[in-house]
Amino acid sequence: MFEQDEFWMRKAIETATAAGNLNEVPVGACLIDNQRELLAIAGNRTITTSDPTAHAEILVLREAAALIGNYRLTETVLYTTIEPCTMCAGALVNARIKRLVFGAHDERFGAVESVYQICNTSSLNHKIEITSGVLAEDCRRLMQEFFKGKRRKAKG
Repeated sequence: MFEQDEFWMRKAIETATAAGNLNEVPVGACLIDNQRELLAIAGNRTITTSDPTAHAEILVLREAAALIGNYRLTETVLYTTIEPCTMCAGALVNARIKRLVFGAHDERFGAVESVYQICNTSSLNHKIEITSGVLAEDCRRLMQEFFKGKRRKAKG
């Protein structure tokens, strides 16, 4: 784990919290360049935008690619609060990010270490350096509290 990992993960957690306050699943992501400068930051917006692809990771990749004018985001690090799903993991490989740092594992849908290993399979043309478990308990708690609240509301 690098010195800056907790700093950037806290930024992702702040963004995830803001997404949760908008009734979105509380996932946050940020992308930094090799100078440790923030390129993009976003929380989930699938509900707000009625867009099933508006996961935090995808939004960050889109914004950063537009900013630099290239879909290849080499020499970047993506921080996200939860292990990416298959869609997001595939997009990270296609964007050729250098490193992925995530907080909590997603035992049901995680496509980086838990269920699939998309980001470092030898079957694809790019492998990503992976660091998992950064502020994992904070990230896990955010998700658990969000869904606990949803269940409580559903019971009436």
